[in-house]
Amino acid sequence: MASRAQEVALLGLCDGEIDSKKQRCSYLTNKVGGRPDWPPGIAARSPRCGRCRVPLVHVVQVYCPVDTSPYHRNLHLFACPGAECSGRSECWAVLRSQCLEAEVRTPGPPAPAQEAPLRVTDWCDTADDWGMEEDDDGWGGGAKQNTPVKAETGAPEAAVGETDVSSRLCDLSLGDSQEDVSTFRPFFISVVEETDVCGEDSDLEHAQDLLREYERREGVAVGELEGSGGGGDEKYEKTGARHGDAVFSRFMKTISVCPQQILRYCRGGKPLFISEPPSNVAQLVLACGSCGGSRTFELQLMPALVSLLQGERGGAGVELEFGTVLVYTCTDSCWTSGSDSAVEEFCFVQTDPDQQLFV
Repeated sequence: MASRAQEVALLGLCDGEIDSKKQRCSYLTNKVGGRPDWPPGIAARSPRCGRCRVPLVHVVQVYCPVDTSPYHRNLHLFACPGAECSGRSECWAVLRSQCLEAEVRTPGPPAPAQEAPLRVTDWCDTADDWGMEEDDDGWGGGAKQNTPVKAETGAPEAAVGETDVSSRLCDLSLGDSQEDVSTFRPFFISVVEETDVCGEDSDLEHAQDLLREYERREGVAVGELEGSGGGGDEKYEKTGARHGDAVFSRFMKTISVCPQQILRYCRGGKPLFISEPPSNVAQLVLACGSCGGSRTFELQLMPALVSLLQGERGGAGVELEFGTVLVYTCTDSCWTSGSDSAVEEFCFVQTDPDQQLFV
């Protein structure tokens, strides 16, 4: 299925806590925490940690249909709450589930959340739209003009390994009671295009203030933020951070235009590494365990999300620490018609470089 790559990164922002007594969520909802909302016909799954075998906690739910595809499409990310596990890739899981739009009666919209501070768009036209008013209910299955689509180039080629993360699907159990699994406090996720944030003078000025503070603290001059990308990039490339991590400096420079971003979505684009990736990262991203095809980068979780991940009902011990979590999914978004089982995709976790200072 041919389609173009997502050219503009979409940023996910926290858009108010979900009140389960007043607001109803569905698989169309983009959210942090809570319990996963599975598409119709998809069996609920409880993935377990690949290291300590405890049930994983639901972290993020994203509704992200592919352009021109007839399917609703979701990604659910899960992580182990154990202190020794959250920074390890094998202790995370991402499940992709799909269902045909034509076979689903779209649910009505939930009550709106509080209005977001920035201008909000959607992952797609049919996703939940928090903080925006429309003349119609917007829940009909129209054309997905702004939907994330598949990449032709830009992501590492997946190598078919002898073992695949998807083999861990045998660890998914229907018998685990959802009531026994810890949950994070749920928040809506709203979306803004990165170019819109960069185009606002007030935000740019704030970003430059943050950048200057970072330069002072780290002893590195990465240049002013320039929309044209002129000489600033060259100056940045030739300047090393005090701690010697130019990749981390690039990461900080990129997110400084919107430091509150909790998620970056750019299917088919390039991931934003927080530290130097392994030289064999292309081989680490295994082929799709379902069709054997390549995987492409789709989204990543950002450091600002960590502070939002708090246990519901004052649950202690449910906390995660990570720098960024990169998600790679099947380039063809393969799916067997009539299937009720989610497909496991690939996560690559990088720890926060600053954590090493406290070890």
